[in-house]
Amino acid sequence: MTSAATDAMPSRAERRYFQRVRVKVYGRFMLEDRTEHPCQVIDMSPGNALLRADRVGELGEKVIAYIDHIGRIEGVVTRISSDGFAMTIVASERKKDKLAAQLTWLANKHELDLPEDRRHDRVSPRNPISVLQLADGRQYQCRIVDLSLSGAAVEIDVRPALGTPVTLGTMRGRVVRHFEDGVAVEFAAVQRVDALEAEFSDDDR
Repeated sequence: MTSAATDAMPSRAERRYFQRVRVKVYGRFMLEDRTEHPCQVIDMSPGNALLRADRVGELGEKVIAYIDHIGRIEGVVTRISSDGFAMTIVASERKKDKLAAQLTWLANKHELDLPEDRRHDRVSPRNPISVLQLADGRQYQCRIVDLSLSGAAVEIDVRPALGTPVTLGTMRGRVVRHFEDGVAVEFAAVQRVDALEAEFSDDDR
């Protein structure tokens, strides 16, 4: 193979940039008019993303998105569908390398989507009643329906937006799903069984 032909071939890293990974993560995006809207990522590569959303921008419009587990991405709308849009991702080589690593991790983590996570042990709280606190200090009593080392599903009267940072008892996390009677919370870090049992025991705290 000639040197010219070798130079024309994409590098391994460049090929990785275009490998789309099917994921199921949530986030929010901002259009040029500075309005923010919720979204769900259907698939993504370090170079582009397909988003499901009720609101879409115009072709060529700049988009800034904040995606769970990924962080901030920027790009432009390249395609509009009936239930969302596709966008390119404009990023430095270093950022693309980081995105590739994050997407590999997400692909392996895909089945951890709460509350169906079965890879982590279940904990039965002796006291299912707890408190969910928002970042601004507002507190709401809730009932734990499902608890694992990585998160919990709770019955609660309010529905904080997807991605909202919350504290369940003393466990920090964020809202990752809404369901009919409440929300699912993913903890910021995988917890130990003994820590969860101590946190959600029926002892006085």
